[in-house]
Amino acid sequence: MRKPKKTIVLEKLLVQDYAAEGKSLARLDGKVIFIEGAVPGDVVDVQLSKNKTDWAEGHTLKIHSFSADRVAPFCDHFGVCGGCQWQMLPYEKQLFYKQKQVSDNLNRIGKIVLPEIAPIIGAGQTKRYRNKLEYTFATGKFIPTEEFRRMKAAGISSTGQPGAGGFHVRGFFDKVVEIDTCHLQDEPTNFIRKAVAKFAVDNGLPFYNIKDHSGWLRNMFVRNTTTGELMINLVLGYEAEADRKRLLDQLLEQFPEITTLLYTINTKRNDSLNDLDPQVYHGKGYIMEKLEDFSFMISPKSFFQTNTHQAEKLYQVTRDFAELNGTQTVYDLYCGTGSIGIFVSKRAKKIIGVEVIPEAIEDAKKNASLNQLSHASFFAGDVIDICNDAFFGDHGRPDVVITDPPRAGMHEKLVKKLLEIAAPTVVYVSCNPATQARDLALLDEKYTVTKIQPVDMFPHTLHIENVVQLKLK
Repeated sequence: MRKPKKTIVLEKLLVQDYAAEGKSLARLDGKVIFIEGAVPGDVVDVQLSKNKTDWAEGHTLKIHSFSADRVAPFCDHFGVCGGCQWQMLPYEKQLFYKQKQVSDNLNRIGKIVLPEIAPIIGAGQTKRYRNKLEYTFATGKFIPTEEFRRMKAAGISSTGQPGAGGFHVRGFFDKVVEIDTCHLQDEPTNFIRKAVAKFAVDNGLPFYNIKDHSGWLRNMFVRNTTTGELMINLVLGYEAEADRKRLLDQLLEQFPEITTLLYTINTKRNDSLNDLDPQVYHGKGYIMEKLEDFSFMISPKSFFQTNTHQAEKLYQVTRDFAELNGTQTVYDLYCGTGSIGIFVSKRAKKIIGVEVIPEAIEDAKKNASLNQLSHASFFAGDVIDICNDAFFGDHGRPDVVITDPPRAGMHEKLVKKLLEIAAPTVVYVSCNPATQARDLALLDEKYTVTKIQPVDMFPHTLHIENVVQLKLK
């Protein structure tokens, strides 16, 4: 039999710096300790979960003294819910550490010559800034320790609870925090979630059981816009037509501000909607959003930046870095529903968008038509396969390439393709400075980084967007 691992607790460590991915760090006898649940300036006891020769990681067990930088979190669910990990830091400090995150990643991983990094563009609105939230309904309700003790003392069973509506507990796939008020999205988001959960409880309808994949009430997507439109997509584990209609009708009666109401039946074991077809119950099936004077149609499966006001700033930086004068052909890679290409279109001769998801390309074409753009074309497929000599012969070689990949960054084959294409200017928009730095190191073979601009899209979280301009050497 294996011996049980010895519990190691390091006492009274001074947290010295921010590391990455929401962790802070301390140093003990030359060893780096990565810590969950602390901020620089705290003095803490840390219980280790990993212990290597030159580094270790663990979580905060006790805080002996608080950092002078700490502020009181504004959300009652802070520390339990999986989101908003940085509420205990004032926003100015959040921006400081995000700027540092970009600098550290580009220098440590990229190891290339860099220009001065411009000061981060912060958000004017730090609460209720999200235009999309996904709620989970599940039988696995998370009960905090103190509440569990109170229930036990009162003789209330912690089992047999009907379920909870909210967000996953960080680190638990099967536990959901019952949210009272989420401060990330404008009302009526919380009221609608509570109304849906109450309907299920009042009518004895089962919440979804994530472990055994049974139950009816599963997920709900809430999307709003600056134009005042509101989309709800309710995801159910199986069809129960009479109950479904009663619930949807009640929502429409109770919340007349809902402009589009959809439902999706998901009998799969995973939550992905990519291969499912949301059904329109009320409204036109999509909502409209605006960035500057451009209009965008957002369908239930569309990708759209989740912070509209900051998306506008992010795209303005991208457009500025593209340095367009009306004569260039712009290739928009990972174009999604075409938002960046359309946003920069007024200053370009031609826009060519490429995206691997066919449904996103259909949305991009609709958005181009909606904005009466005759010089924008969108193509479904892999850039590596599409962008060949025949394609360039038909559509022209790019003068500017804009690339906005997912968190994993660009595939190495795509980086090699960009080096082969050798467009004079590349604008790289990233939601992960670490993978961006890796890709910049590969592009350094032919390109020089000439501008860097971080943009904060997600206040109170560790996430950061970064825009880099590259020029052909």
